[in-house]
Amino acid sequence: MTVVLIDRLKKTLKEWLPSLLLIAALLIARSTLADHYHVPSGSMENALMPGDHVLVNKSAYGLRIPFTKQVIALAENPRPGEIVILDSPDSDVRLIKRVVATGGDQVVLSNGRLQVNGKSLGLPFKPNIENFGERNALLNLDAGGGPDITGLVVPEGHVLLLGDHRGRSRDGRVFGTVPASEIYGRASRVFWRKGEGATWKAL
Repeated sequence: MTVVLIDRLKKTLKEWLPSLLLIAALLIARSTLADHYHVPSGSMENALMPGDHVLVNKSAYGLRIPFTKQVIALAENPRPGEIVILDSPDSDVRLIKRVVATGGDQVVLSNGRLQVNGKSLGLPFKPNIENFGERNALLNLDAGGGPDITGLVVPEGHVLLLGDHRGRSRDGRVFGTVPASEIYGRASRVFWRKGEGATWKAL
């Protein structure tokens, strides 16, 4: 009886092993390489809308030990203009925000509009569009600009994160700057938008 049972277990394991290995590989890949994020609110309008599904590159800023935040291989640092994913520093909520300044930058935010190192990021004649070099952000100021920032210098190794919907975003104005190492992914594309369906919009 015992031999028969062992033979059955071996047969079952042999049948299921490829599927189990595939599931394990997918879970590891999701933990360390790529994932998706469901946008819950309008804090990043107009770039992201409530209900958007976003592709996240989790290896953009370094390779981590699966299922942990421990970085084992560093990549590039977050850059201004990039939209990133992190766990909120003061709650158990997962956030998606835009990097607007990095270590050493001097930041002023007035009426929702940014100045970094003494330079306004608003485009000429289009102050609601902020330029971050490779990326532009179309601000949503229909609820005002939210809290101002005066005289902030971002500590080295930290980033300042803001929402594009400046009057309705809980961001670095509430929880301060965050260590760049706490950011675990870069949002790269919207692949599903409510009311539109499948899409492939670069961020």
